[in-house]
Amino acid sequence: MPEVNLTINGIDISADPDATILEAARDAGIKIPTLCYHPDQQVKADCRICVVEIAGQKNLRPACNTRVGSGMIVKTNTPRVIEARKTILELIFARHSQDCLHCSRNGHCELQDIAAEYDIRSYEYDTDPRNLPLDMSSPAIIRDPNKCILCGRCIEVCNSIQTVNALGYAFRGYDSLVMPSMGLDLGESPCVMCGQCIHACPVGAISEREQLDSLLAAASDPNKIIVTQIAPAIRVAIAEELGLVTGELPMEQLVTALRRAGIHYVLHTNFTADLTIMEEGNELLKRVKQGGVLPMVTSCCPSWIRFAEIFYPNCLDHLSTCKSPQQMFGALVKTYWAEQMDIDPARIYSVSIMPCTAKKYEAQRPEMEDSGYRDVDLVLTTREIVRLFKMMGIDPVKCEPSRFDPWMSEYSGAAVLFGTTGGVMEAALRTVYEVVSGDELDNIDFTVVRGMEGIREAEVDLNGQVLKVAVVHGLGNARYVMEQVKAGKSPYHFIEVMACPGGCIGGGGQPFTTSNKKRVERNQAIYAEDAGMAMRKSHQNSDVAKVYKEFLHEPLGALAHKFLHTDYEPIQSAIDSLLDGENI
Repeated sequence: MPEVNLTINGIDISADPDATILEAARDAGIKIPTLCYHPDQQVKADCRICVVEIAGQKNLRPACNTRVGSGMIVKTNTPRVIEARKTILELIFARHSQDCLHCSRNGHCELQDIAAEYDIRSYEYDTDPRNLPLDMSSPAIIRDPNKCILCGRCIEVCNSIQTVNALGYAFRGYDSLVMPSMGLDLGESPCVMCGQCIHACPVGAISEREQLDSLLAAASDPNKIIVTQIAPAIRVAIAEELGLVTGELPMEQLVTALRRAGIHYVLHTNFTADLTIMEEGNELLKRVKQGGVLPMVTSCCPSWIRFAEIFYPNCLDHLSTCKSPQQMFGALVKTYWAEQMDIDPARIYSVSIMPCTAKKYEAQRPEMEDSGYRDVDLVLTTREIVRLFKMMGIDPVKCEPSRFDPWMSEYSGAAVLFGTTGGVMEAALRTVYEVVSGDELDNIDFTVVRGMEGIREAEVDLNGQVLKVAVVHGLGNARYVMEQVKAGKSPYHFIEVMACPGGCIGGGGQPFTTSNKKRVERNQAIYAEDAGMAMRKSHQNSDVAKVYKEFLHEPLGALAHKFLHTDYEPIQSAIDSLLDGENI
C-alpha cells in the first residue's frame, strides 16, 4: 500500500496509511507529549495531552488515535495547542497529590517531566486532592490513589495483558478512581504482585514496598551478618540506572559496591539456578519415565505460582515442586553455607536483590522456613539497591572489581539464562539432553525457545523420546496454555511460564521500562553473557556437585525435598465469587 504524504509543522513527511499522527511525528523526530498512551497497549485517547491542530478541522484532535491522511496539514506546537495542553496539565494537578519530593517516581515521573517542559509553575484552578489513605495491604506493592491521573494504563496491563483483573474504574466523573476488584484492598484482590502496573503507571500511584530501612537497621546491628544473593537479571539492568549501556556493568564491580554498602558476604542466585536445573530436570525425567503428571510446569516465578493458585487450583499438581532459586538459596545459606562458614544461622540476615516485586511476597510465604528460620529475610529490587548506592555515595562504575565470596557463587551460562524468557527451558534442555543421551551437545544454543513471541514451541529428541516443550511469558499467554492443560488437551511435556513480558529482565522491580524494546536489549545482554562463559551447563557446576556430595547427597533425595522443594495450595478469598471456576 503506498505511503501517505502529509505535513507536520511545515515538514513534508511520508507515513504508512495506517499510522497515527503520533507515530508519524515520532518517526520524523517531532515530539508530542503523552500520558495515557503506551506503545505496548491499546490506544485509549483519555488524557488528551497529545492534542494537535489539523487544517480544516474545528476541534483539536488527539494525535494518538487520529490516522494520517493524504495532504493533511498538522501543527503540534501552535499557541492554541500549547494552551490546551497547559490547561489539561493544570486540571490534572488540581486533583493530584502535590507530594513530588516524597514520591518514589520523583525524577522518573512522566507527569513531572511534561509539567517542566510546559513551564507549569502555578495553577489556574483551585487544588482539591483526594486525601485518601494509602493501600498498604500487599507485601509487595503500595497503591496511592491520591496520585492517580486516571490514565488507565495499569488497568490495561493488569486486565488485557496479564488477565488478572485486579484493577478497574470505580465511581464516575469527578469522583472516578482506579481501585482493586470489588472494592477490596490490593492484598485481598486477585493481584499476583507482578508489578507490571508499576511500569505502566506514568506517575507514583503504584510502587513497590520500599524496605531500605530494614537493611539499614540490620547493618547497624552488630549481631547480624548480612548475606546477599544477586539474581541474574540484576546486572544487565542496573547499568541503565547508573547511566550505562544495558549490560555494561561488570558483576565484580557490583560486588565491591555491595560490600561498601555494608553487606558482609556477597553470593549469587545463579548458583541455585544451576541447582534448580538439577532438581527440576530430574523431576521432569522422573515424571516422563514413571508416568507422573504432565505437562510439568516451571515454578521459578512467584507471580505465576500465585496466578495458578488463584485461577487454576485444580491444576496445581502440574507445577514442579522445586522452589525458586531465591528460596533454594535462602534455605541453603542458613544450613549448608552457615555450616561451611562456621556461622550461627540465627545471626544470618539473608537479603535477596531481585528484579521482581513478587519476590517480596514469596519470601514471606509461611512455608518458606525450611531452614528452621525465615529462609529469606529481606528482598530489595533493582531500583532499591541503586537508591541505596546513591544514599551512601557509592558509584559502582568507579569501584574496583572483587570476587564473590566462597561456597555458593560458582555458576554456569545456563544459570544466567534464568533472567530471560525461555532461559529456564534452555538451561534445562542443555542438561536433560546430555543426562539422557550421554552425548555432548554440538550446539547448546536452543534458539528455538528464544524471542519475544508470547508462546513458543519446540521438540527435542532424547534418544528416541520426543520431548515437546513450550515457553510462555505474560500471564494472558499463560492463561491460554493453562486452559489447554485444564481441558486435558495440552500437547506438551514441559512448559516454562514467566509472568512478566520478557521474563525476569522485565520484572516489576527493574528500572522503569516504557516499552518492550528495552526488554529486548536486556535479553540480548543476557545471551551475550552466557555466550562468553567457559562453563555453560548447569551439571558442570563443581560447587553444585560439592553441595550434593557434602550435604544433599542426591537430586530429589530426602534432604533435597526438605530444603529445595515445596507444595502449593489453592488460594481461597473474597475473589472466589469472581472466578466461579471460569475465566474472568
